Amino acid sequence: MDLDSSATITDILDWLTANRSEENIVGMSRYGIETHKAYGISNAQLRPLARQISRNHTRALALWNTGWREARLLAIFTAEKKLLTLEEARRWAHDFDSWEIVDGAASLFVDAGLSDPLIAEFAEDGRTFVRRAAFALIAWSAVHQKKRPDTEIIAYLQLVEAQATDPRNFVKKAVNWALRSVGKRSLACHQPALDLALQLAESADKTARWIGKDAVRELTNEKTLERLKNKRPKS
Repeated sequence: MDLDSSATITDILDWLTANRSEENIVGMSRYGIETHKAYGISNAQLRPLARQISRNHTRALALWNTGWREARLLAIFTAEKKLLTLEEARRWAHDFDSWEIVDGAASLFVDAGLSDPLIAEFAEDGRTFVRRAAFALIAWSAVHQKKRPDTEIIAYLQLVEAQATDPRNFVKKAVNWALRSVGKRSLACHQPALDLALQLAESADKTARWIGKDAVRELTNEKTLERLKNKRPKS
């Protein structure tokens, strides 16, 4: 069944049902993906589908509300970033239950220009996947917001340091991702990020030490340093 921009929620759910894969569901669970409501359909299948059905913000919100993994990924892929509001982003965050959904939604939130008010708010939230979202937002901001002053990206390192002792696996990996992403953004960002990584690597806290050591490895890697040297500084 081929779908196009006229596809309804029912059409999309019927397509997902027809393409369900129990084998993929088992495989996804091994990677920490929440599969209690999943069809086992890969992103390699969902992204072309998203292009076929096109962007439709109202439909994207309805897809999210179904609670199905694949429907929520399609919601992320087909939401209209210019229409996405802070309240909608917060409502989605309330439903976060999987790193995969968090990381995809965070990319959308950054592109929608919503990251600034959400980062500090989410970092203070005690829920695992909401806090992860804060650091996914930082990581994507460092990559996507190319015209933003480096000093504003560097300022996020304060939150990295503040939450570097959170031992939860999905949080600590996102904190590490944020630190590495800031450090790889530019030469101006590299040194402050490396300084923090070195500091964390000497921490008495096990989680902070892991975050720091892992970031130091990447930020001192020859390929990373060479790429940064070849980057043109922002005018």
